[in-house]
Amino acid sequence: MKIGILSRNENLYSTRRLKEAGEAKGHQVDVIDTLHCYMDITRARPSVRYKGEQLPYYDAVIPRIGASITFYGTAVVRQFEMMGTFCVNESVAISRSRDKLRSLQLLSRKDVGLPRTGFANKPDNIKDLIKNVGGAPVVIKLLEGTQGIGVVLAETDKAAESIVEAFMGLKANILVQEFIKEAGGADIRCLVVGGKVVAAMKRQAADGEFRSNLHRGGEATIVRLSKEERATAVNAARVMGLNVAGVDILQSNSGPVVMEVNSSPGLEGIETATHKDIASMVIDFIENNAKPNNTRTRGKG
Repeated sequence: MKIGILSRNENLYSTRRLKEAGEAKGHQVDVIDTLHCYMDITRARPSVRYKGEQLPYYDAVIPRIGASITFYGTAVVRQFEMMGTFCVNESVAISRSRDKLRSLQLLSRKDVGLPRTGFANKPDNIKDLIKNVGGAPVVIKLLEGTQGIGVVLAETDKAAESIVEAFMGLKANILVQEFIKEAGGADIRCLVVGGKVVAAMKRQAADGEFRSNLHRGGEATIVRLSKEERATAVNAARVMGLNVAGVDILQSNSGPVVMEVNSSPGLEGIETATHKDIASMVIDFIENNAKPNNTRTRGKG
């Protein structure tokens, strides 16, 4: 098979591992810089050009679209879909998961456990916005933030009001969420491939920090999931429409709650913690599912 990996950097751990895993199974694997792709949009014969040449037909494409290039990256993925290429994660699913508000609304509609969340543009009563999610302490998030950037813990109502006012003064879209204290600064990253949780790790925040991101000094250890946690992760990925997803879960007194669903989960932390060859599992999924035009949306959304 010919497999393309849409990635800005061929030296990134996840990109390198996917390429190695594909080649180890006898496939041709090319790394394609997403921003160097340009599209020939023409009647009945859409194509993708790259560095002055038309790209050959790929049996499958693995999108590794960074948050900062979501708009252009999903347009490139959509073009491949229109060409009949099997995309591991489709453009609509990537866009859906990147929009934090939309993803929470979709998960809520499907009765997936979530922390209580408030969203507003210009609330007439900030105190009521905070009170409605249970009052301080609350977590305030920039809608466009990633990897823990733009996430603040407000420990008092006064502090929460000041932070909300400050963000709104910058015309930023924010979410206000209840703080799951019983999680103890830890969350669980579940890696879902093809509707199954193939690996899971517990990420514990560093001392004095409530964000458990490994980029922020969090530590990862292998964890055994409960039946409910496993079902929650699978359901969340299904609602988003993602074949490969990183689902972040908090353990609350009311059961597992989903914090985020990531369409381009990093492999380094979870492969290191679990000693599982997740990159090969992604290639196995492609081998079992990549057929021409085997795309749910065909570039429609």
